[in-house]
Amino acid sequence: MRTKSFLETQSDPSGTQAEPTAPRQQPSVLDQAGGTKGIVYSALPALAFVVAHNFSGTAVSIAAALGVAVAIGVLRLVRGESVQPAIGGVFGVVVAAGVVWFTGSAKDYFLIGIWASLAGAVLFLGSVLVRWPLAGVLWNAATGKGHAWRADKRSRFYYDVATLVLAAVFGARFAVQEYFYATDQVGSLGAAKIAMGFPLLALALLVVAWAARSSNKRLTAIGRLPAERG
Repeated sequence: MRTKSFLETQSDPSGTQAEPTAPRQQPSVLDQAGGTKGIVYSALPALAFVVAHNFSGTAVSIAAALGVAVAIGVLRLVRGESVQPAIGGVFGVVVAAGVVWFTGSAKDYFLIGIWASLAGAVLFLGSVLVRWPLAGVLWNAATGKGHAWRADKRSRFYYDVATLVLAAVFGARFAVQEYFYATDQVGSLGAAKIAMGFPLLALALLVVAWAARSSNKRLTAIGRLPAERG
């Protein structure tokens, strides 16, 4: 008859074997962004900037955007919601406002976002070319499924499609907003930023979800992933 070691006794003083606890579920990317509400909130400072710009000067436009960003942060704090997205939003508005204040041009409020869209398009497209499609990398890293999908050609194809859709979204954002920027259409820039923000991203994420589901089904069928319970 085997006796329990000192460590076993200390970890289980009742004498019964403790049941393993389920791993804590990590927050999704959408959760970290504040959920759907947080993404909608992120468009409001730009809207405030454009509306204020139609009636007043650059200084008032900056103040309006910053005021809305801070108000959103306070509202989330009062409601007991995560303020991390709000802090990021305030920081983004401050940086954009700093660019506008330095250049003296209202359209430069959108300059960082425009070039960030180009960088996103290049990054997603490049990941497909090097056979590490980012849609697959990010999704499987977030869900803890590892890299089994990369060894399967069909699974990689699914994620290639999703990644190319994301690249197209970011590329379209850059092309449209760069046109409005070059032609000094501040109002159209704001409208394009909002219209091509969450709605297009939501459609792209649906494609990513399709790719993930198709890949998981494929990998389960060929025995590279365990069958899901329930």
